[in-house]
Amino acid sequence: MATAAELDTATVFVGLGGNLGDPVRQLRTALAELAALERTELTGVSHLYRSAPMGPPGQPDYINAVARLHTRLTPEALLDALQAIEARAGRDRSGARWGPRTLDLDILLYGDRRIGSARLQVPHPGIAARNFVLYPLAELAPDLDIPGLGPLPALLARCPPAGLERLAERGE
Repeated sequence: MATAAELDTATVFVGLGGNLGDPVRQLRTALAELAALERTELTGVSHLYRSAPMGPPGQPDYINAVARLHTRLTPEALLDALQAIEARAGRDRSGARWGPRTLDLDILLYGDRRIGSARLQVPHPGIAARNFVLYPLAELAPDLDIPGLGPLPALLARCPPAGLERLAERGE
């Protein structure tokens, strides 16, 4: 039997990124898997963006995008599904923080909820300072108000697009 939380549909934004192997192909595969999730509909995908890595030096640039979902999955069930998609893409979680990876899927926003648990932080920590998240997010929801952080346009004004390259193609 579904819980009350599963009966409500939430608009969720998921950040996608990768810099090992063929990141464009891996993001497209991940988007197809997101579209196939139970009780979930993929309703929007940003352009792809190239960005410099945040972590250890010497790694390749990242390819990033943001997807919008409407889901009836609980935040924890969605997190489990995202981690399963990462595992199928060969994600190795034993490396350095912000190190190279085949695929990274992050719940950026889950409706207007603020979640702080051992497994999940929503809004995603650091969202306000990451241009590779904010600019693709603005394509999908330009007037979004991020819980606890404020309007997306104000966050964009404080986070210049320096080093961010929007690619000609969308992730879909």
